[in-house]
Amino acid sequence: MLEGIKRWLAGNAAPTQRPGARTTLEAFGSWSRAPQLQIRAAREGEGVIVDGKTDDMPWRLEWGASQRPYVPGQELRIRAELPLGNELQAIVLNRVLQEAIEKTMFEQFVEGVQTRLDTETPAEMRWVVMHPKLSRLELGDLADRYAAAGSIKPWLVQWLSGPLGTSLQALPIDPATAFVLMVNRGKVTLRTEVEEPSPRSFEPHLRSFETALREARRVKLDGGT
Repeated sequence: MLEGIKRWLAGNAAPTQRPGARTTLEAFGSWSRAPQLQIRAAREGEGVIVDGKTDDMPWRLEWGASQRPYVPGQELRIRAELPLGNELQAIVLNRVLQEAIEKTMFEQFVEGVQTRLDTETPAEMRWVVMHPKLSRLELGDLADRYAAAGSIKPWLVQWLSGPLGTSLQALPIDPATAFVLMVNRGKVTLRTEVEEPSPRSFEPHLRSFETALREARRVKLDGGT
């Protein structure tokens, strides 16, 4: 993870990905959600796209080649748009990834590549070092596995309290596996590494994402509910 970020920021090729497996959609036929979803192969068959809806909130799930330097394998992406203010920026990520990003960003800044950091680095990587972070006390039970930062800390604290925090704690992923949940310009996005596409591998992340959507809509921008 750390070396991949370093190579990318240095201007070299992104971390080597294993060739995307030509995916069959047969496994998704038995998914209990299948009747409510649109499931199809991505372009050239090297991935999966799923369109669905939670309550009245549409979302899209994509699985395929990684689009971020901090996800070393095949990437699962889930996105949705909500009527959130453009001033709201927030990120929740696993602590191993937070430490790798902070270390790499500091080293690159010291080595004089600030322009590349400003113009080409994904927004969520910049937020890790520029936005106020939640303390361990503010994170509560999430503190051992996750870090969080955002432009409006009271909102972020409320978002993570209750159902979303419980859901994130229950995610069955290795603490070193890259995981990012972010809010930016009214979009909620989850990114993580998932090697093989299947209902079983997608479902825990999708449940957490759905909880994130519901909680994001519930919490007001002033941090209240």
